[in-house]
Amino acid sequence: MMRSPPPPASQSLGGSGYGTPYGGQINQATGGGQFPPAFGGFMNDQTAQMGFQLGKSAVTAGQDYMEQNLNRYVSISALKHYFNVTTSYVLRKLVLVLFPWRHKPWSRQQRPSTTGSQDQSSYSYYFLPPREDLNSPDMYIPVMAFVTYVLLSALLAGLRGSFHPEVMGTTFTYALFVVIFEILILKLGTYLLAITNESQLLDLIAYSGYKFVGVIVTLVVSEIVNLGQGMGGWASWTVFLYTFLANAFFLLRSLKYVLLPDSSAPTGSGMTHTVARSQRNRRTQFLFLYAYVVQFLFMWVLSKQDSSTGRPGKVKGVL
Repeated sequence: MMRSPPPPASQSLGGSGYGTPYGGQINQATGGGQFPPAFGGFMNDQTAQMGFQLGKSAVTAGQDYMEQNLNRYVSISALKHYFNVTTSYVLRKLVLVLFPWRHKPWSRQQRPSTTGSQDQSSYSYYFLPPREDLNSPDMYIPVMAFVTYVLLSALLAGLRGSFHPEVMGTTFTYALFVVIFEILILKLGTYLLAITNESQLLDLIAYSGYKFVGVIVTLVVSEIVNLGQGMGGWASWTVFLYTFLANAFFLLRSLKYVLLPDSSAPTGSGMTHTVARSQRNRRTQFLFLYAYVVQFLFMWVLSKQDSSTGRPGKVKGVL
């Protein structure tokens, strides 16, 4: 006599849960549903949290180590002053670098600050940051202009159909060598002129980077006028001479208050600063040589572009 197969064994309500085709079971509590944590659940694991804490501590320790070693050569707080800029300042500063002829005044603004107790307080003066003073030097524009110069050289090489990965590396190394060589000249000049103030050296380094603005304008205009042939012809050299003279005039006016401070202007200690006549004559000569001779040489070297590769090279049509 045929019989129907026995019914499957019923799972008790208190069982461990639903069966799975992989031979396991998913637990289900009677209270309504706790499942294993999803992928992001490991974030709540104590071992993972400990790993994150260790990683954060390692990054913090690395930053502290870098700051401590970097502070041996330059003050981090002093560098932050040169990057305290706004968009309005950057636009106005670029206009000033390219069109400095009618700008007045050139002196930097200072603000007094009191130190000490209420009974015995002394006044000291500090220069305003770039965002509050257009005449204050910054390092944001020089750094961005340096990077733009390297990228522009690579772009020009690509437009000429001769781009190679080493173009950016070669241009970066070439421009960095010019910057380092110029910093060494400034370091030597500060030593010979008895300039021991660190802020004055940083000011000189900041001012030295503004020439990249004129070089970029020269390369762009030359590329447009000469239809992709780079530097050459009267139009390119006219633009180059204008940007060079504008940069020289800008440096001459700006650096006057760094190398030749006014004897009646207060310094950071609240006292007047005087420069001996012989020292003043030497600083005047250094200022003229640096603003005209040195800057002309470096701007001419950076403006040279090989028309076939876009890298620094020979210039055709030199006057």
